[in-house]
Order: sequence, then C-alpha cells, then structure tokens
Amino acid sequence: MMTKWEDAYPRPQLVRDRWLSLDGEWTFSIKKYNEAGLPPKPKTINVPFCPESILSGLNRLTRKDELMLYGRGFRIPEEWEGMRLLLHLGAVDQTANVYVDGKYAGSHEGGYLPFSFDITELLNEGKGIIHSVIVEARDSLDHKYPWGKQKARSGGMWYTPVSGIWQSVWLEPVPEKHITSLEIDNGLDWVNIKAYGITDGTVELCGKTYELADATEGENPCASVRIDIDKPVLWTPENPHLYEFSIMSGDDRVRSYFALRTLTIEDKGGCTRLCLNGLPYFFNGVLDQGYWHDGIYTPSSPDKYAEDILAMKSLGYNTLRKHIKIEPEIFYYECDRLGMAVFQDMVNNSDYSFLTDSLLPMIGRNKLDDKDIHDDPENRMIFMDSMEGTVKALRNHPSICYWTIFNEGWGQFDADAAYDRLKELDSTRFVDSTSGWFWQNKSDVDSYHVYFKKVDLTPGDRPLVLSEFGGYACKLPGYYYGGRRDYGYRKCADRAALQKYITRLYKEEIEPLKAKGLSAAIYTQLSDVEDETNGLLTYDREIKKVDNIF
Repeated sequence: MMTKWEDAYPRPQLVRDRWLSLDGEWTFSIKKYNEAGLPPKPKTINVPFCPESILSGLNRLTRKDELMLYGRGFRIPEEWEGMRLLLHLGAVDQTANVYVDGKYAGSHEGGYLPFSFDITELLNEGKGIIHSVIVEARDSLDHKYPWGKQKARSGGMWYTPVSGIWQSVWLEPVPEKHITSLEIDNGLDWVNIKAYGITDGTVELCGKTYELADATEGENPCASVRIDIDKPVLWTPENPHLYEFSIMSGDDRVRSYFALRTLTIEDKGGCTRLCLNGLPYFFNGVLDQGYWHDGIYTPSSPDKYAEDILAMKSLGYNTLRKHIKIEPEIFYYECDRLGMAVFQDMVNNSDYSFLTDSLLPMIGRNKLDDKDIHDDPENRMIFMDSMEGTVKALRNHPSICYWTIFNEGWGQFDADAAYDRLKELDSTRFVDSTSGWFWQNKSDVDSYHVYFKKVDLTPGDRPLVLSEFGGYACKLPGYYYGGRRDYGYRKCADRAALQKYITRLYKEEIEPLKAKGLSAAIYTQLSDVEDETNGLLTYDREIKKVDNIF
C-alpha cells in the first residue's frame, strides 16, 4: 500500500518525534482578487495537490485575477501544552498570506521554497478547542517570481501552470530553546555539524557522544562540533552509505544524517574531469521535470519518488537533473538513501524569448554579453534571493552534486556575478553557470545542449558536460496525456525503434566522448510530460519504454 502524504514526515534531515500533518481535506473557495464581500460557498480540496490537478478533487485552472482561500481546523494534542507551535508550509505558488484563529501569521512570496511561522501567540486560549488556519494564495504567473516551465497556454515544452498549496502543511511543537536548522560540512573522513538556535548540547554518532561548543556569530545562536570518522565509508550512487546521528540540547532532540563524499575537478588521464571522492566519475543521467499526470507538481504518494529513482537505476543511470523545479525534501532524501546523484537547477524568473533564447542558438548564434539583459532590479534581486534560499534549503543533501544557475538563457543576467555569489554560498559543489549556451567567463564546466545534430564536442580546459541531449519521442496509444500534438526531437514509430535509436546514440556518439573527457551526459528525459512523448517512462509511469540501454 502506498504511503499517504499525511503519513510521511516532511523534513527527513531534521526529525522530531512530535508533529501533526495538516494534509488532507481543506475547504477551498475562490473570489476575485481585491473584491469585497464573502467568497462563494466553499468546496473541498485535497492538500497537497494543486487545484489544477485531478488528485486535488477540483481539476480547474486558476485565473490570474483570482484569490484562493484555503481553510481547515486542527486540535492541539494535550501533551504539547507549554510548548511553542510552528506552522510549516512546504510550498505555495506564488504568494501567500496566512492567518491562524483569525489573526495574521505572516506572508511569503515565491512558489518553490518552504516557509514557517511561530503561531504560539496567535492561538485562542482553551484546552481541546478547534483552531483554524486560513491560507490566502494568489498566482498571477507574474514572471518577477520563479515560474519554471509553467505557461497559461501550455504546449510543447511548456506545461500546465500550478497554483496554491502543492507541498505538505504541518505543525510542530518545540521547546522555547530549540534547534532551528543544521549546517553539515564534510571531507572524506570528517564531518562538521552546526546546529543553529542553541549554544550547547551533545551529538550521538556511531555509539559515541560528542559535546557541542558555542559557535555563535552575531545574533544567531549556534553550536558546532567537528568529528573525525574511523574507517570511513564513502557515499556513491553505487554505495549510498548514510551516517545517522542525533542532537540533544536542553529539552530538544532531533535526528538527522550525513554522508562522506567530496566533489573535485582534477586532471586525470590527460583530461580535466569531474571527480567523486577523488576519482573520475561519469555522471550518467536523465532530465527529470518532476511532473505527474494526476498530481502535476505532486505525485499521488511520496513513494513515487523512490519508484522513479529505482526505474532509472534499473536502466543504468546514476544521476537525475532536476529541471527547473525544487522538490519536497522527501525527494532528495530518497536520492540520498537510494544512491542517485542530483544536478539541481535554479528556477528561472523574468521573461522567455523564443527568438533570443531558442531560435538564435539553434542556428549557431549562441554567444551574447549578459550584463545588461533582464535588467529589472527587482527581478534580479528575487532570482538571487531564491538562489540563496534554494542552497540553504537543500545544501545538506549529499546526493546534490551540481548546481545549474541559468538554463538556455531563460532569465539570464550577469552569470559571472551569479557564479561568484553561488560559490560564496556553497563552494563544495560543481556549478554550471549557463547550461546549453550563452556562456560567459565563469563556470566550473563547459555545458552544452545538443538535439538536432550529431553529438560532437571538443573538450577544453574545463570538464565537458552534455547537459541535455536525445529527446527521442515515442507516443504509445492509450498513454498520451497531451492536449495538442505530441512533441519530441526525433519521432520513433514504436518501442523497438526507440530502443534501437537510443542504444545507437550512446554507442556511437556518447561512449567515444567519454574517452575524450566527457564527465556527464543528461538524456531527455525520465518520463513523458503532457505533449512531450520523449520520456523513458510514460507520463503515468505505467510503461518503461526501453528495456536496456547500456
């Protein structure tokens, strides 16, 4: 039986025993934005599924001028008395105002990152009473915010837009003094653990206890410890070993995990290569859009993440490029646990131009100076803030090996400055500043997209990455979920043809480049998505279109 979202702990890297899911049935109504008066009689929506999805129970598109009103009640367990109460929301697209017991709790902008509020002081007094939470959400598809591949007029490589709540909502009781976040750094035989929100405590790891020391800088309390690991077991996709530990500080106790692995760029065998744990490693991957036929942005069960990962591993892949989307933390935990490297994209904002971003590069005009394009100061600030938030939310996951800042010029501006900022935030991972084209001066890799011609690349001074290729389409009768014509980069009549062409592609074009220094190759793509029929799986994941590639 599949795990329900309300039964899955939403934050695997900072686990407390006490929590309460608010997933499931909520009331849902819509009124015109800024319209006075009461909304119409509410319907029921199934959270965490967006209203555009089948699984939400609504299956309706949200208009730009509409305000979504979510509501539900909750009771606080008696054993939580005297503790502070945090309300967590995984992601709400695009903007949200939150109210608890009729009082304003806070707001959030941007549809991809988690946020939370301390609602202790907002709660009405009384034991066992029913409290209320209301989320006002609006999604105008304003391109100043990250928007990914959502388009009001979907089709081709653009997909159905998503609005409102699309990740889990949950409550967590914490003591007055508690751990707010963790920051984990490691080498091949050591780990450094920082716990924010506290100044002392202990860490239990591998049957031993270690003391945390006060490491507070400024006004943010912090405690840390560095631990040397005896007989270290390194993390790789082939052997995804995780070290579990717990932290105790006062009345607070949390559980977490880390892995030992390093990512370096080294000269090996006459080529500059990406290295995992000091050794050349070929990141053999697929593009993963993170879309689902019935839930759009959210699968029917969190178990579906593991199914996708295992399906790709069964085909010989070790890497997923998470394409212009940020997933719930459970996805990254499954990659950590099952052994799947992740190339994580930042989510684009600002406008897309077919002429500039797609057509000109297709005919070879793939260079430009990006210092003065997409120059709206607010848009730039929002993108940089979102990039920082993405790193802070995901940096502890060992499966994430690679950040992509800009994809094919979408929203691209001053990529060199963005590279410098990202390296300040995280110097431990590979950074692809400009995936596909419009390369500037600063990047850890030379990154190319090749679809309509032979893959024939010349290695340079930086590791060579084929960050997108393939995209062979095979439309299976009865498994097409698009609304217009099917879309792909080479049409295959049936599964046998698809198998033949993909196998030939790897054998004749990819394998020879590996010997010349190719460090990573990302095939498009994991599954069909709406009009796109170029997946290795059908959109509903019912059929694996190919049996064996390598």
